[in-house]
Amino acid sequence: MASSKRGTKAKAGGVHFAVGRSHDEAHNHVHFEDKLHDSVVMVTQDENGCYLVKVGFLKILHKYEITFTIPFSQKVGTNICAAPIPNVNLKVLNIVKVQEGHRLKCEYTAHKEGVLKEELILASETDDNATVKVIIQARVMDRHHGTPMLLDGVRCIGEELEYDSEHSDWQGFD
Repeated sequence: MASSKRGTKAKAGGVHFAVGRSHDEAHNHVHFEDKLHDSVVMVTQDENGCYLVKVGFLKILHKYEITFTIPFSQKVGTNICAAPIPNVNLKVLNIVKVQEGHRLKCEYTAHKEGVLKEELILASETDDNATVKVIIQARVMDRHHGTPMLLDGVRCIGEELEYDSEHSDWQGFD
């Protein structure tokens, strides 16, 4: 049987009840650890060198500016650019070299509901064969589920108009 990596790491407790209170008082108060309040865009790298950028909850038919930093990669070097891959939902606005690596600013349109993954490729400016894949993952809510709390690094910059045929002025054919 193949062993799964899932569930092999010990998980730290994230919720605890107030200490020093009676049982009834503790029942009404839940406290979260400080590290759970970390509300920034999460960037992780897998064993293949691909970056996964989790941007949290977004609202359908809204446009967002997403800013995140990836560390320097020996594979592509320090001078990188976005490969020209056509994607109507994700566009790289700029890439800036910072002390921690490269800060990317992207424009993302949440075009359908669900967990969405959009891909972009970063390429070396000196070596045409050196590339790194970056996957942007968003959880897109429909328009009837409220307004999501955006993570640090995510900013709503507009709303796409939704076409509704019931609001059309067209009278049809006679």
